[in-house]
Amino acid sequence: MTIRKQYTPEVLLSAPRRSAAIPSPDGKLALFTQSTYSFETHTRTNEVHAIDLTQGTVVTITKDPKASEPRWLGTDYEIVWLKEGENGNTSFVISDATLPGKSYTAGTVAGSISSLKLYVIEPGMVAIAVAGQADPDGSLHNPKNATKSHTSARVYDSLYVRHWDSWVTEQRNSIFTALLQKSKPVVTSRQGRYSLQGFKNALLGTKLECPIPVFGGVDHFDIGPSGLAIVSKDPQLDPATHTKCDAWFIPKKELMDMTPPNFHKFHVPGLDGAASSPVFSPDGKSLAFLQMATDGYESDKNRIVFALGLHGLELGESVNPCELMRTNDGKGGWDRSPSSLKWSADGKMLLLEAEDTGRGCLFALDLEVPPGPEWKPRQLTHDGYIIDFASLSANSNLLLVSSNNLVDNSVYTLVNPDPLIEPESPIVISSLSRNGSMFGLSPEQVSSIWWKGANDHPVHAWMMRPSFFRADHTYPLAYLIHGGPQGAWNDQWSTRWNPAVFAEQGYIVICPNPTGSTGYGQDFTDAIRNEWGGRPYEDLVKGFEYIESELSFVDTSRSVALGASYGGYMMNWMQGHPLSRKFKALVCHDGVFSMTGQLASEEQYFPVHDLGGPIWERQEIYDKWDPSKFLKNWETPMLVIHNDLDFRLTISEGLSAFNVLQMRGIESRFLSFPDENHWVLKPENSLVWHLVVINWINKFVGLPKIVDRQGRDGSGFCKQESRRAWPRRQGSSRLEQ
Repeated sequence: MTIRKQYTPEVLLSAPRRSAAIPSPDGKLALFTQSTYSFETHTRTNEVHAIDLTQGTVVTITKDPKASEPRWLGTDYEIVWLKEGENGNTSFVISDATLPGKSYTAGTVAGSISSLKLYVIEPGMVAIAVAGQADPDGSLHNPKNATKSHTSARVYDSLYVRHWDSWVTEQRNSIFTALLQKSKPVVTSRQGRYSLQGFKNALLGTKLECPIPVFGGVDHFDIGPSGLAIVSKDPQLDPATHTKCDAWFIPKKELMDMTPPNFHKFHVPGLDGAASSPVFSPDGKSLAFLQMATDGYESDKNRIVFALGLHGLELGESVNPCELMRTNDGKGGWDRSPSSLKWSADGKMLLLEAEDTGRGCLFALDLEVPPGPEWKPRQLTHDGYIIDFASLSANSNLLLVSSNNLVDNSVYTLVNPDPLIEPESPIVISSLSRNGSMFGLSPEQVSSIWWKGANDHPVHAWMMRPSFFRADHTYPLAYLIHGGPQGAWNDQWSTRWNPAVFAEQGYIVICPNPTGSTGYGQDFTDAIRNEWGGRPYEDLVKGFEYIESELSFVDTSRSVALGASYGGYMMNWMQGHPLSRKFKALVCHDGVFSMTGQLASEEQYFPVHDLGGPIWERQEIYDKWDPSKFLKNWETPMLVIHNDLDFRLTISEGLSAFNVLQMRGIESRFLSFPDENHWVLKPENSLVWHLVVINWINKFVGLPKIVDRQGRDGSGFCKQESRRAWPRRQGSSRLEQ
């Protein structure tokens, strides 16, 4: 069988990456950034573009590698973007989409900022809000100006000493606000220029932190006609053991004052969990945001919260927000969990992103329809995964939607949310990979399968065939287990775990969404509690049985399984249980080896929730699902990957698994990156990751080795060849087969 390999890891990682599109105020143009990495020069290029939404033509605004986050400034085609300086400062740069290549600096601040949001007060006057780290005195932090210490010591007196990939310091995230004010034209100039005025810390004097580390950004605050809205964790609670958040509001009058502002706190009784996505209505009179019910559970269902009466709000006045679609059973009237929301241009709809059966879809909630049992969001899209969306213009409810899918890394479409017209397929404005054809991929490679899992509950999986698939041939199986565990494989593009890369090696790739997965109703997500190695494992066992019996083109005698994070936990769990005997080899990326090791993680609320309490109160359940309790059964060859900066699951978890494999005489390999966290993000590191992973599994199923353009297969990056492993125990025949 001849295998065509047009789509390689290098192609995946060097392909252009495009941001979401932001429409101009008149809806004729849209801004986006595009970056490309070259493995020949080992450099990344970065460009800001404007696309004509009627013609599809693209104009380059700037090729400045330090430019980021372009935003429209008003009714004309003027643009502002952020530019990182060599001294750690950040500049606000002004340009014009009709005059590409020309720009000027409106102002510079002494530190690093991001997550630019703005609101046009009037032509030539724009309120802005950005995120940045603040020093204890409230000033913007600049590490290049910080006094150098003569010691590397760290001293802590409470939980939460480090998070994700960084040790916690005295700096805190904060929102900074300012005005971009245009000067009046002078005789020698055709028009005035913007200048930055009144840059200040909007959270000065409070203990609030926004955006919430580590992944919060523009989804944690909004600036609009009424003022500033944020979400912040409760400062009285330890962030290592709590997710409780509240929404806060600063009226415009107080926001513009140079004195410390007074915040108005919003809280809905019964909603004590994480909050996100605060957004003002177009007229500024209302605020909507998302909030979960359960403190300490980051995957609880997001509820839609609505607050009225923001205009003219005086200090001391209260606004009582309400949860939309609340029901007596506490589950809400919609069984999906929205991840973000926005208002329609006319303020008559709330537009929501939510996962739905392996897809990231767009929904519309009609606010003019009287609330009732049938008051649920209407589904506007049914394929792919929404990245962002925006009203096309202030005068149009048409939506410019940015999305991707399993074969296309960036698609811009127009969607009409009007409830009075028949739903139509989105109109494609631009497909970066031409519907996957740039990679030699096509949508026909992707399909869904279902089987009965634990308790006969239906389990969904994505299946991806090679582009050269023939029904009269058989192909080895790559069984990919997702992380989370409250996550999902979606019809979604990724440069970290990309099913198409494995399919183009010659695998049938099956990506199951077992118990605990999101997008199949909150009950299905919640069912993983106290069941880490239970129902999900049973779902995977029954999935393999389904593949064996129903998919004749899959050669299950040549199967491999791979997983990261919780998927890595499942690799370690399977090692001690019968399902692992079905696989020729496993790949465990940043997986849990010991449940006791979870005590070294930063977010302690995560295992406490999922396992029903702290380990000293739930020792029996921690032991029940602990992979390290079943080491005598380990025998399947395994590649272990774990990184030094992974503070979610410390590197000792990976080293422990590898040491067991070596000591038991099981063929194994260890891959680690000292400069990567729970993920592998740097292009050169990611290429090595792909080479090592693919060549590991290919070796066991009889597929050829792959190399990069320099002829490297990944083995040359090993610092030391493994010494001979301990002798194989008698009775274990994996290496002898």
